[in-house]
Amino acid sequence: MKKMQAKVDGLILAAGLSTRAKTFKLGLRVEDKTIIERSVEGMYDICSKVIVVIGHRSEIVSDILSKYPRVELVYNEKYIDGMFSSVKVGLKHIEKDRFFFIPGDYPLIKKSTYKEMLAVDGDIVLPVYERRKGHPILLKSYVIDEILQSSKYANLGEFINSHGFVTVSVDDPGILMDVDTIEDYENIMNHVKTPCPKSG
Repeated sequence: MKKMQAKVDGLILAAGLSTRAKTFKLGLRVEDKTIIERSVEGMYDICSKVIVVIGHRSEIVSDILSKYPRVELVYNEKYIDGMFSSVKVGLKHIEKDRFFFIPGDYPLIKKSTYKEMLAVDGDIVLPVYERRKGHPILLKSYVIDEILQSSKYANLGEFINSHGFVTVSVDDPGILMDVDTIEDYENIMNHVKTPCPKSG
């Protein structure tokens, strides 16, 4: 575990307006923790630090995450400009050779998914569940300069598709489950309440 911590950072976006959810979604609870806590905890034990970019309702996120000593909060003064502005702010704080990236509304990603992705070599690694690509994204840090210096990409997805990527199949529906709307949140709540089938 310590070997992995020496090589990878985490980057989480938590600056958005939650417009489609019509409430501050990162503060919603899934069982005993908020969405942003769950998003952090999925990668926390694997990363040397987790950079969380804050903006809208920053005081709420700051308070929730104050108990995590390896979380580094970074404020994006231009968060109103959209997600890619927060990506760029966060990238400037990456120090390790590789880093994981997720928006802050993916509360169900398994820790095993992060570990499986670290075992795959590639500039950009994407997880796949039932033939659908999801989050987290694992990137080698040398690509940061190109992302920051180029003006031809409107978002991170455009850069990833232009650069190319490798995929790894994972047994984790959580890589596809974000919270854009209240209906998404209800689906996640129903998912975590579904009991696992008993063996035998």
